[in-house]
Amino acid sequence: MLDQIDGAVKLVDGVLYQPWFVPLLLLLAGLYFSVRLRFPQFRLLGEAFRVLREKPVAPGSVSSYGALMLSVASRVNPGNILGVSAALCLGGAGAIFWMWIAAIFGAASAFVEATLAQIFKKRDEAGNCFGGPAYYMQMALGQRWLGVLFALLVMLAYLLGFNMLASYHAQEAFSGYAFYTGMTPLIVGGVLALLFAVCVLSGTKRLIGLLKIVVPIMTLCYLVVSLVVLFTHLSLFPQVFGSIFRSAFDFKAIFGGLTGSCLAWGIRRGACSSEAGMGAAPHAAAAADVAHPAKQGLVEMLGVYIDTLLVCTATAFLCLFSGQTPAPEAAGAAYVQSGVQSALGGFGAVFLTVSVCLFAFTSLLGNYYYVESCLRFLCRREPGKAVLLIFRVLAAALVFAGAIFSTALVHDAALLLQALMLLCNLPVLVILTKPAMAALRDYEWQKRKDRLPVYRAEANGVKTSECWK
Repeated sequence: MLDQIDGAVKLVDGVLYQPWFVPLLLLLAGLYFSVRLRFPQFRLLGEAFRVLREKPVAPGSVSSYGALMLSVASRVNPGNILGVSAALCLGGAGAIFWMWIAAIFGAASAFVEATLAQIFKKRDEAGNCFGGPAYYMQMALGQRWLGVLFALLVMLAYLLGFNMLASYHAQEAFSGYAFYTGMTPLIVGGVLALLFAVCVLSGTKRLIGLLKIVVPIMTLCYLVVSLVVLFTHLSLFPQVFGSIFRSAFDFKAIFGGLTGSCLAWGIRRGACSSEAGMGAAPHAAAAADVAHPAKQGLVEMLGVYIDTLLVCTATAFLCLFSGQTPAPEAAGAAYVQSGVQSALGGFGAVFLTVSVCLFAFTSLLGNYYYVESCLRFLCRREPGKAVLLIFRVLAAALVFAGAIFSTALVHDAALLLQALMLLCNLPVLVILTKPAMAALRDYEWQKRKDRLPVYRAEANGVKTSECWK
């Protein structure tokens, strides 16, 4: 029965993730927003780094940096290792080039959805900010039913889908060791579930505080090791970059086998990894306490760059500079394992295991934050303590279950739900481009006048915002 359901889901995924559907929609949306906003991902990159250093408006609230680390925690997951490896094996070395292209244009989509999440966010009695696509669907469009549908899709995709997958990949990372037995998934799942429960039961602010420390250290260590591999195999530099650009612009191969080409795999991996336009990261963006919505829009562009231009590229370099040739039969764990072991010896296997586990754990926390934000929307208020306790314990139980029972159906269903999120969110972003554009123009105008940018909703033509009156 499950095999039949999975077959049907896989069939739908095969259509949705054809290069001419979901990947193309994301790329075209990124191009559209880039042109409408005059390429903020290039013009305002320095400003984005400057804003990142600012403190929140109210002392003790969530800063731009804290919200960014929350979104990066979700984005940087085991797919940044295993998914990139699969893209290289099935699409060729040129896939990394098209990942870069997807990220560069996707940054504009990230700006729009993060800015809208800020404009239409809410505050609770304690002064904490919260919001996301469901809120701007309700407040800007007046379509609560669409917000409810989107919130349910997020909860199913991230709680039942990606969190269970992250837990499964964490225990799977130990499968190459001699001590791996039938008890290993139980032990790894139990440890992950316990750590997860401790973190989410501590509350949102402590969770974000933890991620502000763990995520940058984890990411920096991963980048450093990849650079070590690059510089110790520097003689391969011409060969590697030659293969990347030859493969990326081999149009005969690309259009001769479009569905399995480097263009298709690169854009698909880059789009799915960065999540720009899919509507997940805005939940984190809305949490930031900033003086102007455009500030968090600029900062969230950096999240796309960190995820794809840094972490995914680091994985590609770990594989390609190891000298190992990508092959379809090695897609996924096999290729990246052989690469790091060839380049780093015994340390490589340990490094890969630790990286997968850390990426899995931080993504569990980031994903859960999105889910709880959607629960709040469905309840129309802050859930009661008893409801939150039950929900958090259930989320921890699913983390444990994922390490033991994860199947292909979970993976395929998660991809389907993510595509449905995109189909809900992307048209709304296009419809609501004007408020995001107005916010950016307002921000730049105030900067040119040497003012400290402060946003007022009605002055920007927005009448349904609650936090910016």
